[in-house]
Amino acid sequence: MIMQLVDTHVHINFDVFHSDLEALCSRWREVGVVKLVHSCVEPAEYSGIKALADQFPELSLAVGLHPLDADKWTEQMSSQICVLAHSDPRVVAIGEMGLDFFKAKNQQLQKTVFTAQLAIAHQLDLPVIIHCRDAAAVMRELLQRFWEDHGPVRGVMHCWGGTPEETQWFLELGFYISFSGIVTFKNAKQVQASAVMVPSDRLLIETDCPFLAPVPKRGKRNEPAYVRYVAEQVACLRDVSLETIAAQTTQNACQLFGLAHDYL
Repeated sequence: MIMQLVDTHVHINFDVFHSDLEALCSRWREVGVVKLVHSCVEPAEYSGIKALADQFPELSLAVGLHPLDADKWTEQMSSQICVLAHSDPRVVAIGEMGLDFFKAKNQQLQKTVFTAQLAIAHQLDLPVIIHCRDAAAVMRELLQRFWEDHGPVRGVMHCWGGTPEETQWFLELGFYISFSGIVTFKNAKQVQASAVMVPSDRLLIETDCPFLAPVPKRGKRNEPAYVRYVAEQVACLRDVSLETIAAQTTQNACQLFGLAHDYL
């Protein structure tokens, strides 16, 4: 059987891809990418993302508000996200959502918006795609509090860049951990250590394209086909075969996001 990969976080709706989408698709199919989860920065993107899923049937969808766009949040947006998530069975997650204290100082607003989207995901029984930068301790606290008040929410810490200690926090909360091209960077020792410790049944891979292209494409526009380089590095770090990582991460993506198994 041909090796199959799932890229669990892409942004191919960005302008940088508009001129060569068909070639982009050909390349991801050539390396065995059979499913992609298209993340969402804000609900206004959704119609364009949905059109891409109409064009490329491998795409599943998410809808949510990125923490760096927290100032766009309104009370109406909560119902808007719910309606969009209900509108199409290809919506498999709420996100991306989370906390980013590296670039923004509106920490209280981010926490409010994050908790509101957790409630949506809990209500709809959908997983969350979590962006967490320089905010792991606060993120852990918010998730623990939500769990105690409402019950658990499942999901993924996407494009993970935390330490092994922080990784363990989110594993204990039941989350999957997804590694991006960062894991291929020479100086990303903490991320690489985290990639070794994550249990096989919680491991995911992604590109977060067009950002963070992995070695040997670092500095170039990232694209879904490059998820293979992430898989190769994770396999090397864990001392297993590429085929093993491909099979494990594909199965995990199907489990978390409820992706169809008919192509496996």
